[in-house]
Amino acid sequence: MERLWAPWRMEYILNEKPSGCIFCGIDSSTGDRERLILYRSKHSFIMLNRYPYTNGHLLIVPYRHTADLNDLAEYEMLDLFETLTLARNVLHEVASPDGYNIGMNLGKAAGAGVDEHLHMHIVPRWSGDTNYMSVLSDVRVMPENLLTTYDTLIRRFPKPAGNLP
Repeated sequence: MERLWAPWRMEYILNEKPSGCIFCGIDSSTGDRERLILYRSKHSFIMLNRYPYTNGHLLIVPYRHTADLNDLAEYEMLDLFETLTLARNVLHEVASPDGYNIGMNLGKAAGAGVDEHLHMHIVPRWSGDTNYMSVLSDVRVMPENLLTTYDTLIRRFPKPAGNLP
């Protein structure tokens, strides 16, 4: 019998879940690499998903805590989509995927793991990247360590100017 190791999954299962919103209180003193934050704009940030569907699975998150799209000001929505576009461009340059899944899960019933703070997912996809492991074993095969992915991507994001959160 062959074994497939996914040690990152056990960390998620066993770790105590933080109280409060995991996206709030992220400031520059927190340590971006430890938090997997790749880029900060004026009103949103990009981070690696700690429990990704595939390598390069990114989250685009507004700083303002809200679960409702209607709560975002026009400038926040524009910033969110500009930041999403930047994330897609960097993924395209670094990983050359064949396509992308981009979306939001609004509310628990829609599958949101963090339903109190809206965020967007961008998942790079390659032709033939789906396999039976998730269906049969509830396991995802990740070919690269998260911090290796982080170190590869961070070099491609521009350094923001000025004092950002």
